[in-house]
Amino acid sequence: MALHGTIFNYFQITMSELKVRIINKSINPLPAYATPGSSGMDLRADLTGPMQIQPLERVLVPTGLFIEIPENFEAQVRPRSGLAFKQGITCLNSPGTIDADYRGEIKIILINLSSEIQTISPGDRIAQMIVQKVEKVIWEETESIAETTRSVGGFGSTGKI
Repeated sequence: MALHGTIFNYFQITMSELKVRIINKSINPLPAYATPGSSGMDLRADLTGPMQIQPLERVLVPTGLFIEIPENFEAQVRPRSGLAFKQGITCLNSPGTIDADYRGEIKIILINLSSEIQTISPGDRIAQMIVQKVEKVIWEETESIAETTRSVGGFGSTGKI
């Protein structure tokens, strides 16, 4: 028990906050974290009425949200696991990237992978958004790169275990 406490005290967990400007033209609340441990904030459908999605159909769902992401950050749009499991609805182009210089409305590309018609209602939580720092790459051209144990092994080259 004492060792566990010592290890726990060794790690310092600090919360960092990033202010992001947002315009909300919907009647829905601002995106929010569902629990203190959530990584993503729920995004809601900004619809005037229910939207049906046929099997294998793609739709673009508005959120009514416009954001100003600071330079060197991005927002990623990801599926909600419950929506995917329970209704077979997921996000295409996932994770979808919202660049720091994009100022248009956030819209979510959904697809119905189930064999039944699915309905999205106004205010439904349809995706989650995560804002993350982005590191810029400076390419360094070279004639060789370091070898690894895996080296040129392709997809599945590390096996099942």
